Amino acid sequence: MALSILRLDMRAPAFSPVAAGDLYAAALDMSVWAEKQGFTMVVLSEHHGVDDGYLPSPLTLAGVIAGRTRSIPISVMALLLPLYDPVRLAEDLAVLDLASGGRIGITAGLGYRPEEYAMLGADWQGRGRVMDEHLDVLLRAWRGETFEWRGRPVRVTPQPGSRPHPFVAVGGSGRNAARRAARFGLPFQPAVQDPEIFDLYTAECERLGHVPLLLQPGAGNMLWVSEDPDRSWSEIGRYLLHHAMSYASWQTHNVGSVVDSRATTVEELRAEGKYRILTPDEFIGYTQAHPESPLVHFPLCGGTPPELGWPSLELFASKVLPRLGAPEALDLG
Repeated sequence: MALSILRLDMRAPAFSPVAAGDLYAAALDMSVWAEKQGFTMVVLSEHHGVDDGYLPSPLTLAGVIAGRTRSIPISVMALLLPLYDPVRLAEDLAVLDLASGGRIGITAGLGYRPEEYAMLGADWQGRGRVMDEHLDVLLRAWRGETFEWRGRPVRVTPQPGSRPHPFVAVGGSGRNAARRAARFGLPFQPAVQDPEIFDLYTAECERLGHVPLLLQPGAGNMLWVSEDPDRSWSEIGRYLLHHAMSYASWQTHNVGSVVDSRATTVEELRAEGKYRILTPDEFIGYTQAHPESPLVHFPLCGGTPPELGWPSLELFASKVLPRLGAPEALDLG
């Protein structure tokens, strides 16, 4: 079966009746539940300075989820690498790797919001160069090297338990991202389905003597299960629309993303088909028609109250999952 993902970004817009603390409590409970049901992974996201409180500290939440669970992998898609001090990040990820048993990984991304760079004092114009530099620092630090970076002596201890290092993929939607992933010999997780970019990554890996590992785009179609989709659209449609419209407001002509809705009403969003509320039978049909597409469950999307998000998860477990077989496992080690 396809990857079954629980996605969390912890938005709490002003119109949502749920307090941010209650959403975080629900996210932890849902992560424990997802592990028990055999979900493939929990996926977290990162943005900064957003009115609705979009998750700004995904590694902190990943650590808390790891402490509440025992086996499910946790991935940050994407961690905005140029916004971090790479030495401290190497230390943080090494400790998370050891404490979680190798379950926490990242997809390194550049981001596409200049205001985030301004807020955190990072160089927007030179972000590609900084991304390369930070990836190099991470990988050298995890090899146990003692080296100098920007005039600073660097020695990262303890070493992570995962070998050769904690899971790191490179994200992005353009040719530079594909070349970067190949150059560092890392998995590539593109933001969009683009065969030309896939082929470039594979060819560059082969040229450089690296084994390519191409991952599915991190979001895919976002799915809910309901016995009555019409009712569910009336209950949660405005939360899904908030999510879609806020992403649309951030994107420019040269920014690609699987979250590329242009809907301005709930009716338009439903017609687009990128956010799907399906009956159990329709869900089975979707998975059969798209066997390689990740099944992304987003129960708290846009600040959806937990009491409206739980029924979808529970219906998936009771009426869909038994007909799909065991979810596909994923090793981040």
